[in-house]
Amino acid sequence: MTYATPVDLINRFGEKEALALTDRAYTGVVDEAVLADALAWATAEVDGYLSGRYALPLAPVPRILTGYACDIARYQLCGTGGVVVTEEIRARYQDAIKFLRLAAEGKVSLGGMPSGETAQTTDNAVVFNAGSKVFGRDGGAF
Repeated sequence: MTYATPVDLINRFGEKEALALTDRAYTGVVDEAVLADALAWATAEVDGYLSGRYALPLAPVPRILTGYACDIARYQLCGTGGVVVTEEIRARYQDAIKFLRLAAEGKVSLGGMPSGETAQTTDNAVVFNAGSKVFGRDGGAF
């Protein structure tokens, strides 16, 4: 499951840009397999940030993640087929990463899910126990 579909990316940026990003064989058609692969990588990147706080996969997908997954996939597709990274594309990618970091830290919410509830968080509290010393200064065991 990905957070965005090829149709989401085409709707967000237009068919002309999707064509420029994906038509590596110059067929004149958007290569949906290339888009799907980029969106899968974008989903993995999103999950990398959110896995410590949220139960994954997020289903239903919060709408805000659909947009950010498209921004990440777009950025990742640049540099192939002659499409260069513009300042706008880089800024949107950096904004997505900034949001994901804040969400991972619990400083922003993923917002309401399409059905109105909030995304379920995990209780992955980390507890450290210093316990007793195993080795002394001289390297010997106690």
